[in-house]
Amino acid sequence: MRITVINGSPKGKDSITLQTVLYLEKMFPECSFRMIHAGQKIRMYEKDFNACREELEKADLILFSYPVYTFLVPAQLHRFIELIRENHVDLQGKYASQITTSKHFYDVTAHAFIRENCMDLGMRWLNGLSADMSDLLNKKGQKEAQDYFRFIIWQMERGIYESAPKPHETSPLRKTNTEVPLNAEKRPGMVMIVTDYDPGDPDSVPLVNMIRRFQNRISRETDVVNLREFSFAGGCLGCFNCAATGACIYRDGFDSLLRDRIQKADAIVYAYSIRDHSMGYRFKLYDDRQFCNGHRTVTMGDPQGYLVHGKLSAESNLKTVMEARAQVGGNYLCGIACDEEDPDTEIDRLAERLDYVIDVHYTQPKNFYGVGGLKIFRDLIWQMQGLMQEDHRFYKKHGFYDFPQKKKGTILGMYAVGTMMKNKKLNRKMRGKMTEGMILPYRNIIRKAGKK
Repeated sequence: MRITVINGSPKGKDSITLQTVLYLEKMFPECSFRMIHAGQKIRMYEKDFNACREELEKADLILFSYPVYTFLVPAQLHRFIELIRENHVDLQGKYASQITTSKHFYDVTAHAFIRENCMDLGMRWLNGLSADMSDLLNKKGQKEAQDYFRFIIWQMERGIYESAPKPHETSPLRKTNTEVPLNAEKRPGMVMIVTDYDPGDPDSVPLVNMIRRFQNRISRETDVVNLREFSFAGGCLGCFNCAATGACIYRDGFDSLLRDRIQKADAIVYAYSIRDHSMGYRFKLYDDRQFCNGHRTVTMGDPQGYLVHGKLSAESNLKTVMEARAQVGGNYLCGIACDEEDPDTEIDRLAERLDYVIDVHYTQPKNFYGVGGLKIFRDLIWQMQGLMQEDHRFYKKHGFYDFPQKKKGTILGMYAVGTMMKNKKLNRKMRGKMTEGMILPYRNIIRKAGKK
């Protein structure tokens, strides 16, 4: 496989993000990695883009590598994408993905920017890796990088990818074909389908058909919970009765439904029709009542997916909500299948991804939604631990209290560096050494990569 890496960092070879790419190059010797240092050589490419054109057109996978800069990509990489358009480079049908490093401050908007541009160019999109700057320096981060790239290869080998939707104004909703062979191979594991369709409403037929096709294609047993059939005693009262005990003040059996049935599954798929720019009232009721779990992400590691009936392409905020729900909960979002374009293909891909993820227990590092949300809750629960005792126990058990302000050694070290940088003589001596010192531990990791 020929991989063209577009390095968007102005630091070129000294980019921290690029170290993850170099690590993957050592761990996957069967792949050929070619580098375009777009961030560092953008002025040269503005004068002559021919070499870049040739390299891009030969690639099997185009991998964007860059640090997140103020909500988006570095300006140099932004310009490079403009040059691709200006030079009319044909990238139709090529696979694309991305690797970023940051502290997760709006990495999601940066990822969306690259994804949308790749979609415009007709590329086959594969979700990227959003890593913390220091992830590669620990075993967990190294494993996550390897798992990510192994998943990329697996999807490319099977022709699984995300393609660009057509404008919703010209795309009528498509019918789902349920006349497909039943997946006879049933492997261990249960997939829960949570929905709210009305069996007596003809408008629910498209959603029901999507659910049936998914059940036929997934190689697991499925269980369906229809929220319309559950008698909710009411919505969450915000009474905090559950804060200390974990038990809801209502006695309608929702606690048992949630904990003994839904949350015992190996994966959850939410199936709904878009209503009022949301998943609808019953799903909101379902979400609110889950506060009987407080702020505890009790299904961490369990994958999720969505079956959606409606014009999802017009609902950017709703798509953000779906991703954020999975991220904050520590759940890998395997896909969102909608009936705008090609529902049969999208449903089949969702089933395939879920099967793979359940088999290998695949997870991804959290992006901004997950990291930011957890930090907010972390600080909240720490302050309110006397009231939210169940949450406090859960957060302690899972090591969520990772307060950076308590890392006094790091803080003192930064003071020492800052003091030296203020000294003009020392500053001159240290000039250029800062980047070298930062990059050194990454080079040590890469040097050892692939060695037994």
